[in-house]
Amino acid sequence: MKIQVVLVSLLAGATVAGLAAFSPADPQATNTQATETYKVDPVHTTAIFRIKHLGVTYFYGRFNETTGSFTLNTENPSEMSFDVQIKTQSVDTNAAGRNNHLKSPDFFNAKQFPTIAFKSKSVQSSGEKTYTVSGDMTLHGVTKPITVEMEFVGQGDKGSRFGYRAGFDVRFTIKRSAFGMNYMQGMLGDKVMIMVGLEGVRQ
Repeated sequence: MKIQVVLVSLLAGATVAGLAAFSPADPQATNTQATETYKVDPVHTTAIFRIKHLGVTYFYGRFNETTGSFTLNTENPSEMSFDVQIKTQSVDTNAAGRNNHLKSPDFFNAKQFPTIAFKSKSVQSSGEKTYTVSGDMTLHGVTKPITVEMEFVGQGDKGSRFGYRAGFDVRFTIKRSAFGMNYMQGMLGDKVMIMVGLEGVRQ
């Protein structure tokens, strides 16, 4: 009987020790994802705008130069951030004369205001793959707070050629008059939809 009691005690002790070795001391220890930094890939990032023309249809244009960075932490979205700049000089509507007019003081005034910028202040999860992002947008020299919904499209290691990547999609509407862009009101709409497909490479 004594031998059995000793064996049972030894087995129980070993079991407890084994569980202690494989169990985290802190229940928060399993949430160990670090915040990752991504540099915007300007070649695979797309920035498009849409505005109503003469009240009869929508006209689309794009910007060809987007830079910036963002941080990613899907387990703790409050640690995420976005800092993106678009070069107004890169506006492209497939017509040289119109491009030059858009760069002029009538519209973007690209020489005086070379960038459209967005810098986030807070990020909150709003769904399985969506985030509510609030921050400041600067356009035409005017800075306004905005809140947008961003879709987390995906992430993954794409091999030695492309590296580890992640991307978001965002679509939101602003009033250009709120940023002091009032030229040709009536012929052109006041509301402008902005669409950005953001792709970054992990640093």
